[in-house]
Amino acid sequence: MLLTPRARLKSALLASAVSVCLVAASAPEVPLGLGDRLFPYLGNPGYDVASYDLAFSYPGTNTKPLQAVTTIDAWTTTALDRINLDFAQGKVESVEVDGEPATFSSAGDDLVVTPEDALPAGSWMRITVRHTSDPVSTDGRDGGWVRTADGLAMANQADAAHLVFPCNDHPSDKAMFTVRITAPNGYTAVAGGLPTGVERAGEATTWTYRTQHPMATELAQVSIGRSTVVHREGPHALPVRDVVPTKDRELLEPWLKKTPDQIAWMEKKVGPYPFETYGLLMAEASTGFELETQTLSLFERDLFTEPGYPKWYVESIMVHELSHQWFGDSVSPRTWSDLWLNEGHATWYEALYAEEKAGRTLEARMKAAYGASDRWRSTGGPPARPKAPNPGQKISIFRPNVYDGAALVLYALRQEIGRTAFEHLERAWVHNHRDSTATTADFENLAQEISGRDLARFFKDWLYGEKTPVMPGHPDWKPAAPVAKGEPKAAPKVARPAARATK
Repeated sequence: MLLTPRARLKSALLASAVSVCLVAASAPEVPLGLGDRLFPYLGNPGYDVASYDLAFSYPGTNTKPLQAVTTIDAWTTTALDRINLDFAQGKVESVEVDGEPATFSSAGDDLVVTPEDALPAGSWMRITVRHTSDPVSTDGRDGGWVRTADGLAMANQADAAHLVFPCNDHPSDKAMFTVRITAPNGYTAVAGGLPTGVERAGEATTWTYRTQHPMATELAQVSIGRSTVVHREGPHALPVRDVVPTKDRELLEPWLKKTPDQIAWMEKKVGPYPFETYGLLMAEASTGFELETQTLSLFERDLFTEPGYPKWYVESIMVHELSHQWFGDSVSPRTWSDLWLNEGHATWYEALYAEEKAGRTLEARMKAAYGASDRWRSTGGPPARPKAPNPGQKISIFRPNVYDGAALVLYALRQEIGRTAFEHLERAWVHNHRDSTATTADFENLAQEISGRDLARFFKDWLYGEKTPVMPGHPDWKPAAPVAKGEPKAAPKVARPAARATK
């Protein structure tokens, strides 16, 4: 994901409190969480979700709530007399557990469900929640549904899937998804995964999509709009489908046709594409970022139509989100402190692509990043221990320290262990942890195993140090001098336009 300065400014003006419209059926309960260092109340203990079945009914306008039914199949990992789900922007109409009515109440961002009978550890349970899903936040909170010029799209990173549907909203609990969208005829609905059916009944059509690989809640995507779905073939007969505003079909084709070659380029670097399909969702919306939603990456249409962005830059941003399908989607972070593994790798391959295809040298970009690294660490924390989001700015964890700052760590690692070992590490990482979650410690251990080196000190200094260590092979590189108090800040020199950033 890449964030623009415009988006960060907007986030700074938002309050973080959420007003949840739920029907209270019991005394106030206590919100739980997995204790994530950055988002302590995200996710919930006591169960492991196997699958989500989401059904949305779009009313024909993106200013009114959708009717929705969320069905969750899960295993209990401990005995539960209450089940906490994350849900914060809709009205709950009813809840059932294993087909029996259950009482429910709200606690912070949690929907607390009390089944008639307690559930022992190791139980299979099915939770069915009938609710609304509101695309209009009553308090200006960002994330979840994104209103486009002709409908809706979804942007759930990092903590916003529960603004759309009840869930265990943490990347450590990945699950399979089935999504059904009903919309008036004339609209097209698309979701992550592959289509399994289209049914027209009177004045409405229902589309069904299903994933073939587990997915984190923050990576779910649903598009509803007056769109055209463009099909083509990628490497190894991979189905590639793009979703574009119908009126812009021909205008956007020069960009759309680049995807198969970009997939082939990534496969040469790290191995086979990890999912059942891929494509771009080009939304006519102002988000301030692009987002790696699984199998269907979200892009602002204007990235491809504004003449101010150089061709090489646009293509490298396409590769940034594509590379996330390996790094972040297939191999997901166990905690949000492991975010650098997502964004550092996506930035690495974005920069490598720009070097190979447009002559924008990686070394020059890394030298510039080295100069800024101490400042980034001071502002955002070391790459593997980022500072908590600013109050009212939960999206502010996406700071430069986890983008170019983290890519700088990868460059230093390649310098330290050599290109051959580094490229072996990259391929082994996505192969060993495919369809799973992994931690920074997992990456450190694999790097040591493949290189045959003790890298404990290297990783401690580069991932957790307050100051940037000496760059292996480049002892002449120096951090930029801090700006003196009261001295005007110079415009930063970067290897890409500063107008956009990616998640």
